[in-house]
Amino acid sequence: MIIADYHVHSDFSSDSKAPMEDMIEKAIQLGLKKLCFTDHMDLDYPQVSNYNFEFDPDNYVKKVEELKSQYDKQIEIRTGIELGLQPHLSERMATLIGSYPFDFVIGSSHVVDRMDPYYPQYWENRTKKDGIYRYFESILDNCRAFQGFQVYGHIDYIIRYTPGQLQAAVKEDYSYSDYADVLDEVLKTIISYERGIEVNTAGYKYGMGYPHPKIEVLKRYKELGGELIIINPNIFVMIFI
Repeated sequence: MIIADYHVHSDFSSDSKAPMEDMIEKAIQLGLKKLCFTDHMDLDYPQVSNYNFEFDPDNYVKKVEELKSQYDKQIEIRTGIELGLQPHLSERMATLIGSYPFDFVIGSSHVVDRMDPYYPQYWENRTKKDGIYRYFESILDNCRAFQGFQVYGHIDYIIRYTPGQLQAAVKEDYSYSDYADVLDEVLKTIISYERGIEVNTAGYKYGMGYPHPKIEVLKRYKELGGELIIINPNIFVMIFI
């Protein structure tokens, strides 16, 4: 039985219009015992869209604290954040999470070399393989610059947005073996910092046919000694035996 969800975005995130109250009511209806809001905070997000993935942390924490009291007899509410990691932001991110009582921090890669792979500009002058490889390299850069997160989110997020993927009726697969050297280094680095990884089921929503990261990567994570994963959107902790 799923009892908690530790990766949800409310209307504090630019890509969501859902009020926190509505999400809590739905969580109670589903029988969840815990809900942790992890809204997007992508500092220095490229100005190529109408999205601004930043929120006022004072108002955010105040709102969550109010809802904790309001629903304390029905569900446990926790305060989280999904940080969009970039190496040059390490000091700002450390100050941010040190200034507020976040219970849970997801570190994610949404921006590589100051560009989100969602947008065509990222792929200009890059082959598909080069773009994917550079994305995985950026995860290494992020981890080495900043370790203030509990889990790394959707490690192969970029696969959703390779050229043509959003429009393709049949989603293109990719192979772990094509990127084994850099992916192994990513997994070893995360393990060395005693952090976990997220299994993000949005890959199924996007028609990929597998979660992020795909099963091959999860198996390799276990082989390398990884012990902690979280499952999103219905999150629970699993320890590999």
